[in-house]
Amino acid sequence: MAKPHVLVIPYPAQGHVIPIMELGQRLVKQGVRVTFVNTEVNHKLVTSNCLVKDGFGDLMQMVSIPDGLEPWEDRSDLCKLTLSILQTMPRKLEELIETINKEDKSKVTCVIADDVMGWAIQVAKKMGIRRAAFWPASVASLASVLSFQKLIDEGIINKNGIPLNDNIIQLSETIPPIKSGNLAWACFEDSATVEAFFQVVVQAVEASRLTEWFICNSSHELEAAAFNLFPNLLPIGPLLASNRLADQTGHFWQEDRACLEWLDQQPACSVIYIAFGSFTIFNQTQFEELALGLELSNRPFLWVVRPGMTKETTVAYPDGYMDRVGSRGKIVSWASQQKVLAHPSVACFMSHCGWNSTLEGVTNGVPFLCWPYFSDQFHNATYVCDIWRTGLGLEKDEAGIITRGEIKSKVERLLSDKKFIEKALDIKENVTSSVSKGGCSHKNLNNFVDWIQKNDADAIDHQPDSM
Repeated sequence: MAKPHVLVIPYPAQGHVIPIMELGQRLVKQGVRVTFVNTEVNHKLVTSNCLVKDGFGDLMQMVSIPDGLEPWEDRSDLCKLTLSILQTMPRKLEELIETINKEDKSKVTCVIADDVMGWAIQVAKKMGIRRAAFWPASVASLASVLSFQKLIDEGIINKNGIPLNDNIIQLSETIPPIKSGNLAWACFEDSATVEAFFQVVVQAVEASRLTEWFICNSSHELEAAAFNLFPNLLPIGPLLASNRLADQTGHFWQEDRACLEWLDQQPACSVIYIAFGSFTIFNQTQFEELALGLELSNRPFLWVVRPGMTKETTVAYPDGYMDRVGSRGKIVSWASQQKVLAHPSVACFMSHCGWNSTLEGVTNGVPFLCWPYFSDQFHNATYVCDIWRTGLGLEKDEAGIITRGEIKSKVERLLSDKKFIEKALDIKENVTSSVSKGGCSHKNLNNFVDWIQKNDADAIDHQPDSM
């Protein structure tokens, strides 16, 4: 009998590619054949960063389809990219599946799509292929997406998704509140981009009704209220390569492994780790204040300064900064973050609170300094500061700047109060139990794999495991 063949497609952003890539690798470990579909640009980035060395052989195939833009066009223009994706990729995906099914003995038996790529689920439905939706971010952020019609009915947003006022939205008592302007689709400056992303949201919700599974990169232990509000959502996370003692893949930039050797030379629980993901951008004033705040902390620090992190063409540090900081500071362009956060010398994590980073910090019991920049990161920072109580937020001054003094003060407060590390270690234990054998996420993932491995075209009944 032919092996089940799953086609996996993420939204073309770093934070979406990594967790669904980890899911694909989990499937391969269970003998499932996986075709992983990136856009052409992201395919080149991902495959240039060591994926060929990961040993998955013929069971993991990396392929690409065009996103409709020319190679030189700006993909940071999310409105333009989103519209191009919707116009180009559905047809290209259908052609890819047709080619696979014609030329390959192992036909595609299931499509797993990032729910933001709801059109891919509709393509699978049209072609009679079983399907599942995947949500890589927090379920709290998904709750607001699934509640868009309620938000319209209550006059919080208009029919195009644009907030009508600066409301604080709280869907339940223990789901983090969020400003209407920070909704996943509404956090852009121009209304055209907001409206374009809102149409993606509407399509994603409609497509999710066509799926047999809706799996999420989270756990009941982290987001019980959100899962209780939407019991059809199944936690299978956190999906981290470190949970299976493997290296993380799917990066767009080459990791600097030398930072791990530098960490080996630092005292236990001494290092501030600073990383803001793949999307955060600082102006020069804020960048310099961050640099000077780290200097004032008088602690060793590991700082990820990726290409394009500042609005300026080249990164400019304060005069004499490198000489003053010396070997106390290690600055790299990209890091092996899961390995860094697991290192005993790391004391805290200054983060944008993207969900992947949040899960990696939580799983390693590391306290946070929260500096959210965009979209669901504000939800996640509220989890850390107000619900889990494993970190502190960094506050902006009247000019909208997080000052060097604020950074120094919060570092001292976080690292002098043992309650933060105690809470962080408690949550680490609970989350680790969820992905261990017998845990809720572990059971759900196994049930999902069992469903995939049934080649019968009819869906089987499934229920989420209770706590």
